[in-house]
Amino acid sequence: MNVILVLIGLAALVIGGEFLVRSSVALSFKLKISKMIIALTVVSFSTSAPELIVSLQAALEGFSDISLGNVVGSNIANIGLVLGVTSLISSIGIDKDFYRLNWPVMMLFSGLLYFMLKSGEVISALEGLVLLSCLFVYLFILIRKVRGKKSFTTEEVDDQLKEVSTFKIVVWLIIGGLGLYFGSDWLVKGSVEIAKTLGVSELVISVTMIAFGTSVPELAASLIAAFKGEKAISLGNLIGSNIFNIASVLGITAMIKPIALQSKSILSIDIFWMIGFATLTLILALLPKQHSIGRYKGALILIPYLIFVVLALRS
Repeated sequence: MNVILVLIGLAALVIGGEFLVRSSVALSFKLKISKMIIALTVVSFSTSAPELIVSLQAALEGFSDISLGNVVGSNIANIGLVLGVTSLISSIGIDKDFYRLNWPVMMLFSGLLYFMLKSGEVISALEGLVLLSCLFVYLFILIRKVRGKKSFTTEEVDDQLKEVSTFKIVVWLIIGGLGLYFGSDWLVKGSVEIAKTLGVSELVISVTMIAFGTSVPELAASLIAAFKGEKAISLGNLIGSNIFNIASVLGITAMIKPIALQSKSILSIDIFWMIGFATLTLILALLPKQHSIGRYKGALILIPYLIFVVLALRS
């Protein structure tokens, strides 16, 4: 029954997240916000909403391990699972901003997260504000860089959403809100009960099962595009997602409810896996064929992810 509850919760989160993204983009068009700003901010915040609601729900119910494990596990899955599997099918190009801005910022936020937890074993409201403030600085720099470019592609923003009526936007917002609210509630409750039944910690369930579930929509979309011969995924989008997970998800959650460190293993094991996958991405990006991640590199990313999952479950 708890497995069904988790599956229904994940489905509700996927549906809620999709409707939230659509309604947010459509509303942004109504407010005359530029397509570039929508792509860099509105879409990014909206796609992080499922992780945010799950982390917030878990923190409010006293399960901080799920709040932290959800973010750390999602960041690991974004690279190890999504990037690894997709690049086995279609080679993924790497632009210069990956080296100059996105990757260094991702490592900076990862380091901030580690030292915040190491120093006081809690992410306080003030530290949450620091994370969120740093995110806005990053977005400001990113927007200025993009404005200086001659071309900027925004495939993730559907132009047809310009024509959506206000009534439909409101309906989509309601569906999205309900999906995220009930989906997060069912997912957290089901995951906690599964952890108790299996005799493992909530952290293990969050860095494996929950993280995998929240990464499935992005993985599915990337695989469909790859099989069609279209642009499968942007490495910049994946790195950006990891940045948003740490800065906005944990930042906003901590401002509402400080996130306490319950399991020491997240500091001694899981967070180093997250940093390790980020470092591996840079190493592979510098190896021949440079500025591209193809099949053999994809395998070198996916295999460690499978090892991580097996070791986490066995622990």
